[in-house]
Amino acid sequence: MSTADAQIGDAMDPATTKPLRADARRNRDAIVTAARQVFEQDGIFAPIDGIATAAGVGNATLYRNFPTRDDLLAAVMTEAFQAALDDSRELEDLPAGEALAEWMFRVTWQLRIWQNLPTCIAGAIGDEDSPVSAVCTGLTERTAAFLARAQADGAATDAASAEDLFQLLTSVSWGVDRFGDDRHRARDRVRLATAGVFR
Repeated sequence: MSTADAQIGDAMDPATTKPLRADARRNRDAIVTAARQVFEQDGIFAPIDGIATAAGVGNATLYRNFPTRDDLLAAVMTEAFQAALDDSRELEDLPAGEALAEWMFRVTWQLRIWQNLPTCIAGAIGDEDSPVSAVCTGLTERTAAFLARAQADGAATDAASAEDLFQLLTSVSWGVDRFGDDRHRARDRVRLATAGVFR
């Protein structure tokens, strides 16, 4: 199981690692769903109290499940990014360079979904205690796999590392969000920003 897959801890109480009761699981799922909706509308620094209200739970229930904003954000990110990780398997049938290029676009497009997410990621990278950093590790590992394949194929330069590439894509996602790019413009922006990755 990858770090990203493990971040939520399916049906487990993060404090005790015991299976959650059905009602506790429903509360946790409701909080994650509400947080994603609030983050999409108001950005990741939206008031936590509003998320609890939207989920139909009290603040104590929210903080019992997610002691910090980063814990909650990491759970929402994991749920959102799991689809991208799953869908990336289809890229393995493409030529190595094309697969890497498409993966880089998908990562960038995914990271732009919530206002200020790139800023939060930039602050979390390198912090081993950050739950957000742990989620990013899963995306970086997948980036490393596509990059290594492209390097072995001669399609990508050996000068690039997966960590550097993920940080670059995070930066580009900020521009995609702030300039209001549609998918076509975002793809062009990623292609331009990552041109030096390819031979």
